[in-house]
Amino acid sequence: MIKEFYRKYSGLRGKIGIQPLILATMFLRKILFIIILTVPTALLAQELPASDSLVSVRPKTPITRFNESFISYIPPVAFITYGVLSFHVSGIRQIDYDIHNDRQADHPGFKTNLDNISQFLPAVMVYGLNIAGVKGKHNFADRTALYVLSEGIFAGSTFITKKTSNRLRPNAADRYSFPSGHTGNAFASAEFLNQEYGDISPWYSIAGYTIAATTGVLRIYNNEHWFSDVVAGAGVGVLSTKLAYLIYPVIKRQFTHGKQNPGVGTIIIPTYQDHVIGLAFVKTL
Repeated sequence: MIKEFYRKYSGLRGKIGIQPLILATMFLRKILFIIILTVPTALLAQELPASDSLVSVRPKTPITRFNESFISYIPPVAFITYGVLSFHVSGIRQIDYDIHNDRQADHPGFKTNLDNISQFLPAVMVYGLNIAGVKGKHNFADRTALYVLSEGIFAGSTFITKKTSNRLRPNAADRYSFPSGHTGNAFASAEFLNQEYGDISPWYSIAGYTIAATTGVLRIYNNEHWFSDVVAGAGVGVLSTKLAYLIYPVIKRQFTHGKQNPGVGTIIIPTYQDHVIGLAFVKTL
């Protein structure tokens, strides 16, 4: 393919002064860039039902559920590992510079605020689907508590990492580049959508992760983050939501008395006051 690309543009060398081999390399690099960012979507697409129905019903054994749950942690952990390695492996860090240089050459003046909105769209879809009558995995109170818990885990881990990593942004605005907060927030929301509606139809999950991946691309094109920042942010976002769904049942059980006394329990309500997000625990006696 590179040879064909070379022959096609070899006649332009003397006219416009562009090296065909450089053009081919840039082309292949962009293809690799797109493939890496769409890995979550590709993984989800493997679970598509064989029929045309949007609802996939497949009985699962406890062992099958455990294996699928364990495997689902591999992509986010791999993404975070990739980001960490960018601090120690020169070849991985060079990919950051190459993608940044391509962006500067192709779209030096690109700027959009769409990523400020798209990071929340998958979460908005969860509540929109519920309003439309499509029931998710949890009720409104539990679902909202799960999302707040996920955002709390994500915000805390991201804030600490940004402070300690001290990586300069590609636009040199500050040293809070790693990991990408917008991308992480988008992927946390996408995993939230996946958890609530992925069992109903994988297309909901694919839509959420596509929006999240687009947010990551926009962060790079806005010159706010390096490629490894975006990859790590995606991993932190997905892992934060997975951890929230893992520990929330344990937290909820600590504030309920079980089936023997159904009139006694605790309602968990998200709160927002003075720019602070929290949870209110209301005990019924």
